[in-house]
Amino acid sequence: MNIFVAKLNPGTDADGLEQLFSNFGEVTSTKVIMDRETGRSKCFGFVEMANDADGLKAIEDLNDSEFDGNNIVVKKSEPKPESEGNNYRNNDRNRSNNRYDNRRNDRGRDRDRNDRGFDTSKW
Repeated sequence: MNIFVAKLNPGTDADGLEQLFSNFGEVTSTKVIMDRETGRSKCFGFVEMANDADGLKAIEDLNDSEFDGNNIVVKKSEPKPESEGNNYRNNDRNRSNNRYDNRRNDRGRDRDRNDRGFDTSKW
């Protein structure tokens, strides 16, 4: 069972989480999420437990409890939802990656739009 743990003390590390959750059963893995740029804790992490019953008991007992000076939030972890382009790589999914192709397409579209309303048969 994968468990989400939030509102951690910035000084809490993966070993501390493992010690806390090992009181409820076998801990498979622990991870405290760190900021890439600063290297500091983002104050949340994940614990994976081998047995679902042990995980549920840990969630029930540890949610809104004090750990390392903070009241922590403990929940069952939900899988990350699939997103439709909320990062910079996916925003232009339907466009060509070549900037010159995009310029050509834009020019052609403008020309067609302008020529549609002009009737040369009256000349």
